[in-house]
Amino acid sequence: MEWKTKLASAITGAVLISGAGGVYAGMNINGEEKDDTTQSVSNMAQQLQSETEDDTSDSVKEELKKLERVYKLIDEDYVDDVDTEKLFEGALNGMVDELGDPHSAYMDEDTASQFSQSLDSSFEGIGAEVSMVDDTVTIVSPFGDSPAEEAGLQPNDQILEVDGESTEGDTLNETVLKIRGEKGSTVTLTVQRQGSSDPFEVDVERDKIPVETVNSEVKDQNGQSIGIIELTSFSENTAEEFEEHLTSLEEKGIDGLVIDVRGNPGGYLESVEDIGDLIIPGDEPIVQIEPPNGDTTRSISSLDEKKEYPIVGLIDEGSVSASEILAGALKEAGEYDLVGQTTYGKGTVQQSMNLGDGSQLKLSMYKWLTSDGNWINEEGVEPTVEVEQPEYFYSAVLSPEEDLEQEASGEQVEIAQQMLKGLGYDPERMDGYFDEGTANAVRSYQKSVDDLQVTGVVNEETTTRMNQDLLELIQDPANDNQLNRALELIGEKISK
Repeated sequence: MEWKTKLASAITGAVLISGAGGVYAGMNINGEEKDDTTQSVSNMAQQLQSETEDDTSDSVKEELKKLERVYKLIDEDYVDDVDTEKLFEGALNGMVDELGDPHSAYMDEDTASQFSQSLDSSFEGIGAEVSMVDDTVTIVSPFGDSPAEEAGLQPNDQILEVDGESTEGDTLNETVLKIRGEKGSTVTLTVQRQGSSDPFEVDVERDKIPVETVNSEVKDQNGQSIGIIELTSFSENTAEEFEEHLTSLEEKGIDGLVIDVRGNPGGYLESVEDIGDLIIPGDEPIVQIEPPNGDTTRSISSLDEKKEYPIVGLIDEGSVSASEILAGALKEAGEYDLVGQTTYGKGTVQQSMNLGDGSQLKLSMYKWLTSDGNWINEEGVEPTVEVEQPEYFYSAVLSPEEDLEQEASGEQVEIAQQMLKGLGYDPERMDGYFDEGTANAVRSYQKSVDDLQVTGVVNEETTTRMNQDLLELIQDPANDNQLNRALELIGEKISK
């Protein structure tokens, strides 16, 4: 086992539509000077590459010759003209696709160039992280206050079409490039949501997504001052921002701290390590990196003393990768509680390598392990206190193709009933049949909203207001069961 205080910079985030920290650009692992007791991740990569070159067997060489022969046969003898560049691109994509790893990808020059914008201070897109799940591009997490969140996109939403064009057969990168676009333009996504039988369309207006990765506030809870720090991703400057916010909160004399990484898609490994140095008890491991061959390397917290106040972490299924590293360290090394739901479960580290012509290969090269050495890939980090949000938090967007009225039935009616109940107007049934009880609930809702005609029919105007009002309900902290339980838990610990 090799020990070291700081690991080299590495990327643990998945693909982000908005291009926030943790996407392809900047993924190259920065080496550190090696001494007798340390081995940087960069050195590991060089060692693995050297071993691969040395171990190229005769059988591999024969396979490469076969590939060359096939290329020549197609190029010289195929009945039609052939785009040789596409042949090579197809072969490269095929090799990576064969890995069956949604986090590894070959990127041609154009794709790599577009994602190189990821390290700018702001990006134009919809503000969501996506991954490939069962060969379908799937929302992992929309960013807070992003166009994706405002449009009602949720974790696990599957993107079937982009502007009417099917995503079937597309790579993750190809779909991402279709979704991205200029600020002010609109993209129409056809989405399949878990629990819904029919897909529905969501219009999202693209915007400039600023990389502001840390927010904080102080809440008064029964006379106790509790700080809340929200981390939206782990970019280059996140640790510095976190330290500034933490210092400010401590100067205000907080009695406890909630660290919220819900919906955080990950980012730089170095960033989460630096944050770990600020909150994880000293001499405890923050994360461990395990290469395919070689000793596991551990990043050890340099914090002098454990914080005097209690800390609670907030997690959900949209907490990914670097977020899971921090959550695991809070739980295992800090022995702090985690409130919410089990995280996404991404336990690999990717390195992006230039291939000499502007194209890049992003390859999963290492496993990361929690403080106690657990690999959470496809399992996630479990909360110590499991709390679900209200049912209406998971409602699909209401988007009927025609007005909904009595005698109507189907999934859109069921969605309307779920939304009405969440808004406080009980339709008395939730089975997707529009009866008098549902009509009465619609009338009651319409009466409560200015400028809506009271008809008992869910028309376009009523649909728009219901979607808006439900989103406001979801964004109201008073309805955030997970946050409120975390605050209660902090209060209980302070009182002991």
